[in-house]
Amino acid sequence: MTQFNYDSLFAANAPITTRGANRNARYDFAVAYPDPDTLPLEGLVDSLRVALEREGRDLAYYPVAAGYPPLRELVADKLRRDREMDVSAEDIILTSGSGEAINMLIQALTDPGDVLLTEEYVYLGTMRQMRLWSAQVVGVKCDDQGLIPEALDETIRAQTAAGKRVKFLYSIPTFQNPLGWTMTLERRQRTLEICQSHGVPILEDDCYVDLRFEGEDVTSMASMDDSGQVLYVGSMSKIIAPGVRMGYLVAPEEVRQRALSFKSGGVNQFAALAIEEYLRNHMYDHIDEENQALRVKRDAMLAALGEHFGNRASWTRPEGGLYLWLTMPEGTDLAGLQEQSFQEGVGYYNGTMFSPEGNGANMARLCFGHPTAETVSEGIAELANIFERHGIFKG
Repeated sequence: MTQFNYDSLFAANAPITTRGANRNARYDFAVAYPDPDTLPLEGLVDSLRVALEREGRDLAYYPVAAGYPPLRELVADKLRRDREMDVSAEDIILTSGSGEAINMLIQALTDPGDVLLTEEYVYLGTMRQMRLWSAQVVGVKCDDQGLIPEALDETIRAQTAAGKRVKFLYSIPTFQNPLGWTMTLERRQRTLEICQSHGVPILEDDCYVDLRFEGEDVTSMASMDDSGQVLYVGSMSKIIAPGVRMGYLVAPEEVRQRALSFKSGGVNQFAALAIEEYLRNHMYDHIDEENQALRVKRDAMLAALGEHFGNRASWTRPEGGLYLWLTMPEGTDLAGLQEQSFQEGVGYYNGTMFSPEGNGANMARLCFGHPTAETVSEGIAELANIFERHGIFKG
């Protein structure tokens, strides 16, 4: 029988995706995985057992669309305590990771051709989602303190003057992915003021905020806004594990109602039971343990870069998160070397993958969360060897 042909039936925005199993180099600095040794496996098992004994029979029902109410209440408590946000459980929707929350908001707010603003380098998964829905993604210049307010104002004015509609600014202000910096309080205030003056909402992605192992917390932009102009997204993937697929969004009711129309149903109730029971009893102790481990790994990467790269490159020194940003001299082609480096044992993502304009071929994101400190040191030494072999180090 002739194979049926779907070519004329695919949606116009349905891209060809060839994602298979995740590839991992021997020294994998490409993907921002957490530390596997700090996953609270026994605690989750014990918590799940307690939760199932208490209300496991309720798994016979489909979960409510907004997600397990006790977990939403726990999230609201945490946001009030840690991010100074005046929210309740009713303001929150649980999602399958923060990626689903972001995608729901993109779909609810974006028409083809709309401009969505981001930092000049932005998490590639979010950029992919934006482009899937035919948005024009425009990066805004940054420095080590975050978004540059004057550049943000100029970009909004330029896009408006060109007849474009700027729908929102997407920002990761704490341990920005991939740049690693934390936006200062003054920059957050100015960013909010500028967006308010132009009537542009802010989508604040705070999914890395708990991974601070140095320095002082900076309050959320959502806490500075009493008008509902800041939409907020967070995640439990970074404080428990990506495999639990649990995130959340906070938004005004009219936005939540539209966003929910792009959600197939409530989150996994089985996972929500375990997460709520575990975090209610162990959250801050577990975060402290995780961050102590991450600090050791970050320090190992910084020391190894100093030893093997010296003055031939520059790099950031993040106060938290899972990665740092490496910059080689202009003209260096880390984009062209990326696949070969992977084949030779060291994985990284080059800067062009994070740039709406395709810039950053001489830059790379290096993730330190998953390998041991010893593996981090060995891997950076091997990356330097690869750069030597392929002429990346000059002079």
